[in-house]
Amino acid sequence: MTKRQDLIVIGGGPGGLVVASVAAQLGLRVTLIEKSDRLGGDCLHSGCVPSKTLINAARIAHTARQGAESGLLASMPGIVFDKAIDEVHRVIDQIQAVDDPERFRGYGCDVIFGAARFTGPHEISVGEQTLRGRRFVIATGSRPAIPPIPLLEQTGFETNETIFRRRDLPEQLAVIGGGPIGVELSQAFSRLGSQVTLIEAADRLLINEDEQTSKLIESALAGEGINIITAAQVGGVRREGDYRQVALADGRTVECNRILIATGRRPAVHGLGLEEAGVTFSKRGIEVDRRLRTSQKHIYAVGDVCGPYQFTHMAEYQAGIALANIVFRSPKKTDYRVVPRVVYTDPEVASVGMTLAQADAAGIKYDIAEFPLAEIDRAITAGHSKGRARLLIRKGRLLGASIVAPHAGELLHELALAMQVKATIKDISATVHAYPTYAQIHRRTVNKHYAHLLQSKS
Repeated sequence: MTKRQDLIVIGGGPGGLVVASVAAQLGLRVTLIEKSDRLGGDCLHSGCVPSKTLINAARIAHTARQGAESGLLASMPGIVFDKAIDEVHRVIDQIQAVDDPERFRGYGCDVIFGAARFTGPHEISVGEQTLRGRRFVIATGSRPAIPPIPLLEQTGFETNETIFRRRDLPEQLAVIGGGPIGVELSQAFSRLGSQVTLIEAADRLLINEDEQTSKLIESALAGEGINIITAAQVGGVRREGDYRQVALADGRTVECNRILIATGRRPAVHGLGLEEAGVTFSKRGIEVDRRLRTSQKHIYAVGDVCGPYQFTHMAEYQAGIALANIVFRSPKKTDYRVVPRVVYTDPEVASVGMTLAQADAAGIKYDIAEFPLAEIDRAITAGHSKGRARLLIRKGRLLGASIVAPHAGELLHELALAMQVKATIKDISATVHAYPTYAQIHRRTVNKHYAHLLQSKS
């Protein structure tokens, strides 16, 4: 017998969970289908949560090391890596309790574990079951993109999906990919005791950020002993016992006993039967309009599977847009003007709005306002000097912003809110900021900009 539902959600990550829980609580007949054996998605099990927990453990180790080097601590305590992994899984389990399937069933949402495949525009199969739906939301996320490196499969490698399950600290770790995942995990493993080599094909790290930001992060990582190789193509890899060698196209080699691939992610579109459903997709993911409808207007997509940003907070935002269109029949459209993004290195990198390159490519005229972290009293008291704030200003309002500083991800939201409500930089200057805080950098940046304008007119 074919079961008929108002809404079928495919994918139990952040976007799918928001859609399914809200729709069920509003009275719709909802089925949530998850391919794995647990809810939560990549973010909970192999992405944001485990990586940030490991980064925190690495920060503790780094702080202790600094204390020993300064003489504040008599000696450097030993690092027990498997205890850090234990903490990673304790945190996952704690958050997993919120994503308990019984919680969603309590909302009236059916939860099915298994691989879903469209057999037509309104029908899917899951194992032996067949379900028909009036509307669908595809929220299957993304998977690590594995580059075509000769002998990589035979040699063996790690990704974010496997690295947090290892209980032994790699003595030597080669990280291929200098994007957010690569730089975050390079620093974390280095601080925990691995000898890390970070290899990036582009001429700098964090290629989607501005050049100055890349240089600041590269300097910070190199200062902690990470070997950074940029503008380097990997020609192949090989293995002898537990040791591996990464061969670069220019003839150099990198010795290691673990390889971590961090070369981006690809949308999880294959095996869903999208062709049978008549849903248009490509290697970039499922194509959607601003209401998140696919080429089949009753089928929606949210999160990494459709992009354009692969962030958990973007999946949750898109889930709200899809719900407005599906449940409330309100023609709500996506607005990507203000999308915060954070790289959780130390110092953190946080950005919102346009970058310099994007503004230049669009032919937009703007002013730049900058202020160094080294002149912020709170940073001085904490011994932090590497970093800065940079604002892109057009007609007295923010066009974009980036911060390199401790807690930059927390600091960013004042600027994101200013952009969202179209506040002026004068509003930022007029806001009283508590002393001494890192957040004073916003007011100091704006005031320095005003001082420069006054000097130029005098």
